[in-house]
Amino acid sequence: MPSFKYKGRDKTGQLVQGQIEAQSQSNAVLKLASVEVVPISIQITSNEVTVEGLLRKYFSFGKPQLDDLILFSQQMHTLLKSGVSLMRALRVVCETTEHNGLRSALTDVIISLESGNRFARALERHPHIFSSLLVAMIDVGENTGQLENAFLQIKVYLESELDTRRRIKTALRYPLTVIVAIVLAIGIINVVVIPSFSNFFTAFGSKLPLPTRILIHISNFVIEYGWLLALFVVGASIGLVVYLHTPQGKWWWSLIKLKIPFIGGIIKRTIYVRFCRAFSMAIKANVPLMQAFRVVSNVVDNTYLAQKILQMRHFVERGESLYLAAKHSELFSPIVLQMLIVGEETGEVDSMLLEAAQYYEKDVDYDLKRLGHAVEPVLIIIIAAMVLVLALGVFLPMWDISTVALRKMDGY
Repeated sequence: MPSFKYKGRDKTGQLVQGQIEAQSQSNAVLKLASVEVVPISIQITSNEVTVEGLLRKYFSFGKPQLDDLILFSQQMHTLLKSGVSLMRALRVVCETTEHNGLRSALTDVIISLESGNRFARALERHPHIFSSLLVAMIDVGENTGQLENAFLQIKVYLESELDTRRRIKTALRYPLTVIVAIVLAIGIINVVVIPSFSNFFTAFGSKLPLPTRILIHISNFVIEYGWLLALFVVGASIGLVVYLHTPQGKWWWSLIKLKIPFIGGIIKRTIYVRFCRAFSMAIKANVPLMQAFRVVSNVVDNTYLAQKILQMRHFVERGESLYLAAKHSELFSPIVLQMLIVGEETGEVDSMLLEAAQYYEKDVDYDLKRLGHAVEPVLIIIIAAMVLVLALGVFLPMWDISTVALRKMDGY
């Protein structure tokens, strides 16, 4: 079915835009009219490569933040719990949301529901907005008549995810700030400081020490070929971003992240927290076990570990227990494996997974507290090395020049 990109105004006169599927342009106008949108322009976009599409593909352009999705889940839960119909609730949320991408997606969802599609299938058409876990939870809630509870569980999960991300950002803020300051200092030294000293030393005509000559050569290279170096860095960065969005690039980057000193362990345990919480929520919502593995593998946001999770699914499909599947994956600690045994024996796997998530969260908190103490000595060593190089490169020739000047004065 062709896809059309539209711009229009809703019943309040506010400009809205998005993308819908329709059999023809006139049919697209009718669909927009059903949601009280007056189209200004409608253009067919099937098979078109647009700037927005490329940005969305490679840079997640238009993707809502967790705050937006939490507010969306909270609003939907409150409205549905109050007895408001699904269509009316979606219209209210669509009118009040401030995120353009989410508003456009909800407009298309409303149009899909008007056309007779199911809610979960309508959400599934926008994977850049709604994750596979959210769609699976909505699917189960829609089938069981507990859609408001599904939105409540999604809200709780997203809030815990947001809290974890904020704690990681807070812990990394100091070392990243120091690293940026070091890079800026190196740039200023090479472009401003070293050239000034170079002219001063050259005026005396004396032979410069090796550290000074190295600094001067590096500075001259940066000044003369800085534009080429900047062009290379920008081109390499764009190429790297494009490569990291390929299947092979995603796999390698997901593996490399887990090997980074200090940070790799935190990333791994954070993903375990996400896995345990998402899997617990899926089981509690009665999502079929095989579907839960597939959904959670997409949620962990790490291709390497997602493959490990799908391997667990294969073991379960062959008739093995969840504990044995987890043991074969070599992902989890013995304590978590024991929790899984207890959960399977008592029939409370979802509760045990939630406890496992809390266990990993404590590990993450401890590692985040240690991160600053672990990274600080490395940063101090880097700064000390910079100071040493500058001292050798700048003060050694000044010492030689002052020595020569004193000798000339004594001879005079």
